[in-house]
Amino acid sequence: MLVLGPISWIGLVGVGVGVVAAFLYSLRLETEVRADGIYLKMWPIHRSFRRISWSEIDQYEPRTYRPLREFGGWGIRLARKKVVYNVSGNQGVWIQRANERSILVGSQRVEEFVTAIDEVYER
Repeated sequence: MLVLGPISWIGLVGVGVGVVAAFLYSLRLETEVRADGIYLKMWPIHRSFRRISWSEIDQYEPRTYRPLREFGGWGIRLARKKVVYNVSGNQGVWIQRANERSILVGSQRVEEFVTAIDEVYER
């Protein structure tokens, strides 16, 4: 503050809000359905994909949810026995895992996501 001169609190708050807004705008959720499982990456938080192997999955289904009411917003959300990955919207795929936290993966193309899982996943 001595070098730049006095900075108002309003200016600092404005910069902070701008930084948070830019971070939220840059969030990208990448999902891939591969032969060995479902891969998730929330960029820029994750540098590499997180894998959910087929052996972990008990069941899955498309789901409409309320991000603010059910999970407190968008992003990566940890709740009791569940993890939510969502960037926008209110639709996704609910993945029930054996002996682990369930995962809700938000998607703008839920039908395509479920179809891809159906084609690869062997129960």
